[in-house]
Amino acid sequence: MAEISGIKHRTIHVNGINMHIAEKGDEGAPIVLFIHGFPELWYTWRHQIEGISAMGYRAVAPDMRGYGDTDAPTDARSYTYGHLVGDLIGLIDELKAEKVFVVSHDWGAVVAWWLCLFRPDRVKAAVNMSVPFAPRNPKMKPIDMLRAGYGDDYYICRFQVPGEIEGEITEAGGADKLLKKVFAYRNPAQFMLPKGQSAFSEVPPFPNWLSEADAAYYCDTFSRTGFTGGLNYYRALNLNWEITAPWTRAQVKVPVKFIVGDLDLTYNAPGVKDYIHKGGMKRDVPLLEDVVVLQGVGHFLQEEQPDVITKHIYDFINKF
Repeated sequence: MAEISGIKHRTIHVNGINMHIAEKGDEGAPIVLFIHGFPELWYTWRHQIEGISAMGYRAVAPDMRGYGDTDAPTDARSYTYGHLVGDLIGLIDELKAEKVFVVSHDWGAVVAWWLCLFRPDRVKAAVNMSVPFAPRNPKMKPIDMLRAGYGDDYYICRFQVPGEIEGEITEAGGADKLLKKVFAYRNPAQFMLPKGQSAFSEVPPFPNWLSEADAAYYCDTFSRTGFTGGLNYYRALNLNWEITAPWTRAQVKVPVKFIVGDLDLTYNAPGVKDYIHKGGMKRDVPLLEDVVVLQGVGHFLQEEQPDVITKHIYDFINKF
């Protein structure tokens, strides 16, 4: 499918790892860098790669560290924001670009916020989706805060013990169990994974916005690679909190558009709507130009509403 659409694939060496990238568009065109989240791949951007490249841009989507055909260090300490942003700076350098547009989703948005904090000189503007900027709380580590707020069954807390959730996924029957459970989730309530096989006893089908071929691509890839690389992003959260102390109360000084679905669990977490709409995020992201809330849309908005998202991206980056 990727080959038929004209998307080119190659592997580059950046920041000590081999990174797989998918790209389409004229080499001299402005670059739009697409950053995926969990449990995703470059493939999550297939619709936007097509649409944005047809509009005169060069679309570039890597498999992030830990995913797909990019190297996946086993140690969670290799997944700090320094590593992840460093990978992207290496990629931007390899593309011989001074600045790029950034489009991100989920964990990709987290990395994009930190890319904008660490290296605003390399980002023209950003369209970040699903996960708003999260200012560092200097008084409490994030995992401790999540465990206190939601309990041990909260999915991020359940991801903390190396090998535990991976073993449960294997016992339940494989990668498709977790992928179906995550991709089909449209409940604004927080995502819980009770310990043991009860978490996977009733698994919904893939949502209708994923074709059989799309679902097979995800299942085949994660069956081959496993989920440890992606889970290590969550396992490095407390370490990231420790090493980013110098950026407490730092502002994101890059033009930003933020998009979220109203059924997204991140949007419905306690305090998030007030933070987004009542001035908190504008204080921390002073160049925040637009906030879009898509009605009746869940977490994976770029796949659920691909044409809508592509238009939002183009309308924003076309101003710069």
